[in-house]
Amino acid sequence: MSQKHEKKSNTDFTKKPNNSKTKQWIWGTHAVTAALNNKNRKVNQLLATRNALSILGNIPAISGVIATDPARITQSLPAGAVHQGLAVQIDPLPPVSLDNILNNLSGSLLMLDGLTDPRNIGAIFRSAAAFGVAGIIMQDRNAPNLSGVLAKAAAGAVEQVPLIPVVNLSRTLEKLSDAGVQSIGLAGGTQTSIADAVKSADKICLVLGSEGKGLRPNVAKHCDFLAKIPISSNMESLNVATAAAIAMYEVERGS
Repeated sequence: MSQKHEKKSNTDFTKKPNNSKTKQWIWGTHAVTAALNNKNRKVNQLLATRNALSILGNIPAISGVIATDPARITQSLPAGAVHQGLAVQIDPLPPVSLDNILNNLSGSLLMLDGLTDPRNIGAIFRSAAAFGVAGIIMQDRNAPNLSGVLAKAAAGAVEQVPLIPVVNLSRTLEKLSDAGVQSIGLAGGTQTSIADAVKSADKICLVLGSEGKGLRPNVAKHCDFLAKIPISSNMESLNVATAAAIAMYEVERGS
C-alpha cells in the first residue's frame, strides 16, 4: 500500500482486535469486499492479514484497518468461521420499506416464511442477486442479521438484495395483491407447475416456507397461486435454497 492510502485508511498495525462476540462480523473475501464497497454499510473495523490487504488494493476509508495474523482474526470471530484472512465488524444495514420497493419495483420479489437456517437464507440471497430479485420479505421478528455465516454463504449478495422486514406476512400478501403483484407459493400438494404459474403473472412475489413445515396455512391461503417444482418420486423434496433458485430461474425465464 502507498503511504497516501495508509493515511487515508488510518491504518494501525499495532492495535489489537476487539474480541467482543456481541458485535456483528462479516468474514471471507467476497462478503468482506462487497461490504466495503456498499455505501449503505457502516464498517467500523477491518481485520486482515497483510496478504489479504494487498489483494484488496484500494479500500474505502474506515475507522480502523488492522493488519494482523490469521490466528488473531480467528479469535475475534465465532468458532468455525472460515475468514480467508479478512473480517469486518459492521453496523446493521438500515431497514428498507416495502412501500419504497413497490414504488420503484424492478424485478420479482421473494417472501420467506419461517426460514431460520443462516446457510439456506444466505444461499437464497446469493441466488436472488443472480436472478435480479428486487427484495426479500421476512417477518420482522424473525428477520436475521445480515452477517456471520449467512453473509459468508451469500458471498456478497446481502449487500445487493434488500431485506424487507414486515410485521405480518398475510397482510403483506394482501398489500402486494392491491399493488398488482401476484404471489406464487411453493407447495407440493398442487398440480400446477411453477413454470405454468409464472406464465400468467406479470409482477411476481415467490413465497417459500421452511423445509420441515412448508408454508403456514394462513400464508398459503393468501397466495394468489400455489405451484410446485416437479421432481422424481424417488425424492420427497428439495432443499429450500435449491427450490428457491429453481423457482427464481423460472420467473426470470418466463419474464
